[in-house]
Amino acid sequence: MAKSRRKLLLLLAVPVLLCIIASLITVMVMRSQFGRGAYPDPSYSAYYWYEPDYCNAYPRENVQFQSGENTLQGYLYGLENPEPKALLVFAHGIGAGHESYINQLIWMVDHNYLVFAYDATGSCTSEGSGTVGLVQSALDLHCALTYAEGDERLNTLPVVLLGHSWGGYAVSAVQNFDHEITAACSISGYAYPLEMLNLGAEQVMGKPLGTLFRPFAWGYHQLTFGEYAGLNAVDGINHSGIPTLVIHGEKDTFVDYQRVSILSKQEEITNPNVQFLTLTGEFANHDDFFNSDASNAYIQQWNEEMDARYGKQKLSDAERKAIYAAADKTVVNDYNTDLLETIDAFYTEALTETESSAAE
Repeated sequence: MAKSRRKLLLLLAVPVLLCIIASLITVMVMRSQFGRGAYPDPSYSAYYWYEPDYCNAYPRENVQFQSGENTLQGYLYGLENPEPKALLVFAHGIGAGHESYINQLIWMVDHNYLVFAYDATGSCTSEGSGTVGLVQSALDLHCALTYAEGDERLNTLPVVLLGHSWGGYAVSAVQNFDHEITAACSISGYAYPLEMLNLGAEQVMGKPLGTLFRPFAWGYHQLTFGEYAGLNAVDGINHSGIPTLVIHGEKDTFVDYQRVSILSKQEEITNPNVQFLTLTGEFANHDDFFNSDASNAYIQQWNEEMDARYGKQKLSDAERKAIYAAADKTVVNDYNTDLLETIDAFYTEALTETESSAAE
């Protein structure tokens, strides 16, 4: 009888122990995947950055605001514009910061927007030991909008949102909160964080292990975000009813175009003011379409040439700096004007309609 009891206890203990081990592994994996984002050393990059490329011509003001326990660093660009047509609040992708999109943000300043950009939790110049998870971007944007609503220089302007990837989800999911927003543009955004989390697990671990990982990822997600664990882009877009432009590249396999993108959920979206735009062509992946075709072709050729010339050679810091310094930065930073003009036209139409309605 005692032996049977011991066997039963052992049989019960094994799955419990396995669950504890799997849970600990889940915590380690999640913290690893959602670690801090950081800017690269500009010496090893051919892209423009605020310093030294834009700082003289485009002054910016640093601001700070709270998101949970962390102080986030925000930046105001375009305060010199005498009558900006809107406050554009920008949310960046995971693993990066707002300056990774500096060319596009400066274009918006040149087209008379006051831009409020920030580095999200655990990203670049902001506090946080990591980026936390897939819902965090929406919570950070919620706090950024709350800050803007309390700033007298910003709260008299109509607000438009722009976000990419993690930020593309954010500008849609934040519409679940009742901020006064005129229009939003979501680029390469995922619709449901858990769905994206499951896809990410498959991409990192392979499908069999990724599938086994799902219940543990769900538990971690629920414990991390609590009441906001279900915050999603589809409900946000439907809740607000505001004009929203959803853009996605048909070749995107990171935020998979067919499986997890907001654009793939068109049948679930009832907001009549939503427009969908699928980007096509050779450079319709997750983010290469921000550059012009000429820029992408040059970058592609440059990478191939560098790989053929140097392969896996270990280069000194001086040699690496010389390689990047020799790149044609003008071509590398040539942005996709058509895309930016499309977004600007969408905002302008929404702003005009809002002004007309207010005047009636």
